[in-house]
Amino acid sequence: MSLNDPIADMFTRIRNANRIGEKSVAMPSSTIKVAIADAIKREGYIEDFKVEESQPAAILKIWLKYGPRREKVMQNIQRVSKCGCRWYAGVEELDPVMNGLGVSILSTNKGILSDREARKLGVGGEVICRIW
Repeated sequence: MSLNDPIADMFTRIRNANRIGEKSVAMPSSTIKVAIADAIKREGYIEDFKVEESQPAAILKIWLKYGPRREKVMQNIQRVSKCGCRWYAGVEELDPVMNGLGVSILSTNKGILSDREARKLGVGGEVICRIW
C-alpha cells in the first residue's frame, strides 16, 4: 500500500484506536515515527512504544494511555505541517496549545521535541502536530 503522508497515517491510526478505547495500535515503523512516539511518551500522552522486527518491515506498536476509569488522556491529535503546506515557528512564535493543556511536537535541529522542550532549549522548527 502506498501512502502519501505516513505521519498523517500514524496520527489517524492513533486517533481511531483512541476513540474506540483500544489498548494498543500498530503501524509500519520509521525513524521519524519512532522519534514522534518518543516525544509523545515524554509528554505523557501514551504509555509506551516498541519497535518489533518482522518481515518485510518493522512494526511500531504504541500502547495508549487512559485514566483510572478509562478516560482518554489524549483527546485529539492534529497534523499541522502537511506535505503541501509546511508550517515553521520560531521559539518566540510557539504559543501554548489549549492554554498549556496541550502540546505541539516540533522537528528541530536538536531532534523531535515538544514545544516545552523547544522553549527551554531556545529553538524553533517545523510544527508537526498538536495534541490535547
